[in-house]
Amino acid sequence: MTWSDFKRTLEQNPDRELKFQYEENQFVDASYHITEIKQAPIVSVDCGGVMNSWTEIIVQLWEPSVAEKDRAMKVSKALEIVKLVEKSLLLNPLGVVKIEFGNSKFDTRQMYPGELVSLGDNFTVKLEADFTQCKALTRVGSCGTTPLREACCTPATNTIATKQTLVLEKIGAENQSCQPGGGCC
Repeated sequence: MTWSDFKRTLEQNPDRELKFQYEENQFVDASYHITEIKQAPIVSVDCGGVMNSWTEIIVQLWEPSVAEKDRAMKVSKALEIVKLVEKSLLLNPLGVVKIEFGNSKFDTRQMYPGELVSLGDNFTVKLEADFTQCKALTRVGSCGTTPLREACCTPATNTIATKQTLVLEKIGAENQSCQPGGGCC
């Protein structure tokens, strides 16, 4: 989900309480704080030798060690924080949104906003686990690093569909890809 889509959806629900569900029936405590919003430009070179870049917008949540009574955050309050951040930092509207959260029972990690549910007085962001991917495979490429120079990233016969694929910008020479025996990785 892009930052502009996420923000637009929040703007459509200003009077609702903003909740984050990180596991089935597990929610970030209502007394959470949005401690910071980070913009992380990512530049990488994948196993096929192709340079990629994208931007992540990371919203960090923190639960105080002692829950604060009557402190549930309204969407409008979250948008005030966004406005304050955007006075100093122009957030990329195409940036991929991640929510960073952890507590004593759930290791800190970055998750994607999945389903957004507007029901009654609540606006709930259901979080989905982050994942890894082989970008060479998504380009129908291969890094060819097995001893027999076979395609190490070729799809299995029974593949499992991924939940989300990042849209990547290609940087560098045109048609640059890794070929078996090409010595790319």
